[in-house]
Amino acid sequence: MSGLPAILKATEEDIKLLLSAQSHLGTKNCDVHMEPYVWKRRADGVHIINIGKTWEKIVLAARIIVAIENPADICVISARPYGQRAALKFASHTGAQAIAGRFTPGTFTNYITRAFKEPRLIIVTDPLTDHQAIKEASYVNIPVIAFADT
Repeated sequence: MSGLPAILKATEEDIKLLLSAQSHLGTKNCDVHMEPYVWKRRADGVHIINIGKTWEKIVLAARIIVAIENPADICVISARPYGQRAALKFASHTGAQAIAGRFTPGTFTNYITRAFKEPRLIIVTDPLTDHQAIKEASYVNIPVIAFADT
């Protein structure tokens, strides 16, 4: 790990936690934008994600989240069922807003609706499924943190 201070470098325990959560396993398909983060491909076709680069991005995301003073200005979005529980749990522990389930179009751009929100940061669990939220965030210049698979 190149540019991280010593205090932010991954310990052996951190690496074991990432490996036990199987965060290093990707899918059989690999997007061209994810290729720099893929370490290699197994014989069965599953792509192995580089844990060192994953750790650097986790630290970067954590530093961005900590920089926001009011946690209610963070919006966590998950349309996929596997990410909804994590999004709700993160929101309950931090005080962030959670949108679990279907994202209503216009939530960030249409100020007339009752569901209108103006977050300072958006966290999505799957950029393919939550593309509508990412698209609206780009219209109103809201930064996005996305957990992406290969």
